[in-house]
Amino acid sequence: NTVLYLFTMKDILHYLCIVTLLQSYISNAYTPQFRGENRLFLDTADIREWDKYLPTGAFYGVTTNPILLQRAGQPCALPNLHAMAETALSMSEEFMVQAWGPTVEDMIQCGLDLVEPSKERIVVKVPVTMDGVKAARVLIRSGIRVCLTACYDHKQAMVAASVGAEYIAPYLGRMSDLGKNGQDECYKMQEIVTGMQSETRILVASIRDAQTMADLAAKGMETFTFSPAVAHELFNEAMTIKAAQDFEEAASRNSILY
Repeated sequence: NTVLYLFTMKDILHYLCIVTLLQSYISNAYTPQFRGENRLFLDTADIREWDKYLPTGAFYGVTTNPILLQRAGQPCALPNLHAMAETALSMSEEFMVQAWGPTVEDMIQCGLDLVEPSKERIVVKVPVTMDGVKAARVLIRSGIRVCLTACYDHKQAMVAASVGAEYIAPYLGRMSDLGKNGQDECYKMQEIVTGMQSETRILVASIRDAQTMADLAAKGMETFTFSPAVAHELFNEAMTIKAAQDFEEAASRNSILY
């Protein structure tokens, strides 16, 4: 009996080690060792675009909102959003989805319902309004990850840091459309959260082109969400594509097919 017991315990320990290793591999599947602290999100509710870009492994997750859902023909309804969350999370680390409702209580309940598939990996977005921040406070205290969205001025970063939001999303392009310097607003937000010793991330949104994003990254911004059109720019450099074609042609002329 003692021998059998020891053998069984050995098997159990071996099994637990394998499970731990597998869990570690899965959890790091989209967080490579050299990624650092940066997070790129694909800003669309079009699942065809997810299928195109998420397998690259360059994206930390997906961001959506009711307008993007409408454009993609996706119902803004809990069963559909839960299904979308499961799809997105099968290919990336995070799924951001916006709570809605005419009252603070409605937004809170919506947020609680939205995270049912995965409280750890779904981030609830609420606007940086008085009611939105009230809802954010309750959600955060309930252990739900929150992104304050529709940010149009750097001073709103103070609100995000103070309430303890994980993200705040400034609309860079739209701020510039209104006559502000969108990039400077984003820099000031980063300075504010750093100065307040907060870990709130500045999730730069409404990015119109890849060059603007590269400029921000060069100055220390590290978290971005952008459209498939901007993603296309990142993956379509003409000279790189030409070089890849040249490599393939040289290989085909100078190798034996495997």
